[in-house]
Amino acid sequence: QVQLVESGGGLVQPGGSLRLSCEASGKILNIYFMGWYRQAPGKQRELVASTTSTGGIDYANGVEGRFTVSRDNAKNTLYLQMNSLRPEDTAVYYCSADIQTLIWGVRNHYWGQGTQVTVSS
Repeated sequence: QVQLVESGGGLVQPGGSLRLSCEASGKILNIYFMGWYRQAPGKQRELVASTTSTGGIDYANGVEGRFTVSRDNAKNTLYLQMNSLRPEDTAVYYCSADIQTLIWGVRNHYWGQGTQVTVSS
């Protein structure tokens, strides 16, 4: 019914930049919350940045000022611009969204498959 597909991960040196994208597709009626989470080895998944359909934006401590989240509602796409990357930013980054579908108007929470970000020299 609905898919979230992330792209843009990779290997980057400390201080470098990456831009992640997450496109939602399928029988979508409305998208409410959209956010980026990350999970490093041996750690719990944590929220990195999020947006609401009304324009609200929130960042986790430690990424504000370095990361910028944005969304293109016309394209059902969420972005995460990551600058001044640090080794501790290394993790699998997941896209997540609350989506109301065209099928009976049901609203569910969806996850992407994740994209690896590795910050290393």
